[in-house]
Amino acid sequence: MQIHKTKGIVLRTVKYGETSIITTVYTELFGIQSYIVKGVRQTSKKGSTKSNFFQTASILDMEVYHNELKNLQFIKEYQWAVVYRNLFCDVVRNAVAVYIAEIIQHSLKQPEANPELYYLLEDVLTAIDKSPSRTVANIPPFFILQLGALLGFQIQGTYSELTPVLDLKEGLFVEQLPSHPFYMQNDAAETVSLLLNINAVNELEKMQLNQQARRMLIQSLQQYIALHIQDFGDLKSYAILQSILS
Repeated sequence: MQIHKTKGIVLRTVKYGETSIITTVYTELFGIQSYIVKGVRQTSKKGSTKSNFFQTASILDMEVYHNELKNLQFIKEYQWAVVYRNLFCDVVRNAVAVYIAEIIQHSLKQPEANPELYYLLEDVLTAIDKSPSRTVANIPPFFILQLGALLGFQIQGTYSELTPVLDLKEGLFVEQLPSHPFYMQNDAAETVSLLLNINAVNELEKMQLNQQARRMLIQSLQQYIALHIQDFGDLKSYAILQSILS
C-alpha cells in the first residue's frame, strides 16, 4: 500500500470505537474517500484532542495510505493546511460551510478525482471564513450553480423577455411554463441568470437579496441539483441553513 501526500477537506466525521473516528474527506488526489483515524478522541495532558482537526470543512495537508480495492483508507500524518479565523465559531458561516459539505457528499457517488472541484470547494470555504456577511449569505446558490457546471449539467441560456422561465428539469431558460412543476420564473429566474455570470466569490457582495428571495433561490436550486443526481436524498443541514440566513 503506497503513501501519498494530498490535501483534503473534511465533509463528515463519526465516532468509531472508544477513541477513533471514521472521517469522509474530499481529497485533491483521489476524490471522496473514507478514512479510519485511530486514537484521536483521546484527551491529552493539555485537555485537548486531535479530533478538532476533523471538524466539517477543515482543510488538511495529509499523508495517506491508499488502496483502490478498499473502501476504508488510513491517514498516516495530518496538519492544518488552512487555519480559519471565523468559520468554526460563527454560527452563520459554519452553517453555510456544513451545508456545502453535505451537498458534496450527496452529489458524489464515486471516488473519482476532480481537482477543479476540489479547488472550487477550497476557495469557497476560505471565502466563507474571510468574506463580509452579505457575501457569505449568497454563497450557497452560487456554489450549487458552479457545482452543476463541473458535474456536467450547467444551466444553458439567459433570462430575457423572450425566455423568462428557467426549466430546472431541462436546465434551460425557456419561453413558456413547462408541463412539470420544476421551474423558476420572473425575478427568481433573473437572479439565477445574474449568478451564472459571476465567476468569483467576491462579486457576490453586490447581489442584494432579501431573506425570502434567498430562501426560495436556495430551495429551487437544491431541487435543480437533485433532479440531475440520482438518489440525491434529503439534506439535514438545509433546514438549519434556511432558519439562520437573513
